[in-house]
Amino acid sequence: MMSNADSVRGEEANASRVTSQAVVVPLPSNTIFLVVTINPDAESLASVRSLCGDIPKLLRAVGFRDPEANLSCMIAFGSEAWDRLFGHPRPAELHPFKEIRAGSRHAVATSGDLLFHIRAEREDFCFELATQIMIKLGSSVVPADEVHGFRFFDARDLLGFVDGTENPVNQEAIDSVLIGEEDPGFAGGSYVIVQKYLHDMAGWNALPTEVQERIIGRTKLSDVELDDAVKPTSAHNALTTIVENGKEIKILRANMAFGQPGHGEFGTYFIGYSRSPRTIEQMLENMFIGRPPGNYDRLLDFSRAVTGNLFFVPSQSFLDAVTPEGTGAAMATAGTPETNSSPAAPKANDGSLGIGSLKGKS
Repeated sequence: MMSNADSVRGEEANASRVTSQAVVVPLPSNTIFLVVTINPDAESLASVRSLCGDIPKLLRAVGFRDPEANLSCMIAFGSEAWDRLFGHPRPAELHPFKEIRAGSRHAVATSGDLLFHIRAEREDFCFELATQIMIKLGSSVVPADEVHGFRFFDARDLLGFVDGTENPVNQEAIDSVLIGEEDPGFAGGSYVIVQKYLHDMAGWNALPTEVQERIIGRTKLSDVELDDAVKPTSAHNALTTIVENGKEIKILRANMAFGQPGHGEFGTYFIGYSRSPRTIEQMLENMFIGRPPGNYDRLLDFSRAVTGNLFFVPSQSFLDAVTPEGTGAAMATAGTPETNSSPAAPKANDGSLGIGSLKGKS
């Protein structure tokens, strides 16, 4: 959606321009990941459509108290929800999350129609915005999952490794996540895949540091990538590097740590944005099945995915044209995207904190 940050321009083109949601932003200190399902009645659908245009107002109402909190919110839609809310046309590559089973490893597919990705430097701002969103939606939705994430030390996951080192930045980040001419009706949009991972910390911490480093593919303290001569082909960063036609295809991660120490819960919420979902789907296949099959990501011996969803992130221009009754004529406006982003470009390690990076430690 919109944010309190300034807008920055993406690619230059003569075509009409669209404004993207706040996808490319620096890693915040706090995040709320809120996934809900929509009730089937017409009134509930109208309520969700009305919220599309109300989010910017809620952001202004909450965010004005402290502009330096950099409050932002992104809303995304699942495949079935899209059909119920908007019908046709639909994004070219939107489909349900693809479940994967391989031995004891399982990338589960779970319920979820809407994803709200709320980010800020202050936890209270995230909390208040989530509260106002749920008040607006009322009985129209049912919560499916809610995770309150936090930035852990120097952008490390709870396993102790820096994550997000290879996130694209600046224009490369915009080019990596925003749809362009390949689906002009939805230019400025993006795809996002989320998974909640729970970690076996006792098992992980029992491993020598050198063994952990070979599983991740990077050194633990200095965050230097291991040389190919010593890095196993099953290393996390080896399996999650996707190359097409000699060029690495990047994604943008905004993962966060979460947990409840008193309940023995330690985890990472993976959230990856991509211009095409195929990139992250290939990463997941490599991790869970292996490349070649059987050469799987040993990180999964210590981390378990308990949720899995694929959503489409429409442009802000699209959302602005939504009416309670349906879709406006200008919703799918072809053109070159502008991006809602923060004034400061994301740093090299912005965008993630955890195992679920599926790409991050390469």
